[in-house]
Amino acid sequence: MPQRQIIVTANAPAAIGTYSQAVRVDQTVYLSGQIGLDPASMQMVEGIEAQIHRVFANLHAVTVAAGGDLNDIVKLNVFLTDLGHFAKVNEIMAQYFQQPYPARAAVGVASLPRGALVEADGVMVLGCNA
Repeated sequence: MPQRQIIVTANAPAAIGTYSQAVRVDQTVYLSGQIGLDPASMQMVEGIEAQIHRVFANLHAVTVAAGGDLNDIVKLNVFLTDLGHFAKVNEIMAQYFQQPYPARAAVGVASLPRGALVEADGVMVLGCNA
């Protein structure tokens, strides 16, 4: 029977609700949504560029804690309060991910927790880049 492991790292913001930063089942890791919170201060960073960078840095910290890295993400979901920032997400994402890129959805939403401008979650499969 598959074992469920809860992933926790101080290098990403602590969960601010009834969820875990990530859950690993066998080689699959389900990454909870990350917003632009600085993990040390738990305060939102300012501006869309800083938030996008912080989101990917937070996701990276959780992937490392789970035994992988961003390039093990096979499915990424990005939520934006303004789809006009989509090109900026692409530009910054290319600094964190290598080809082949994960499957991805980008969704416009009315609002996000803590007034965030961007949030991303994903699914990671460990060992898929070997």
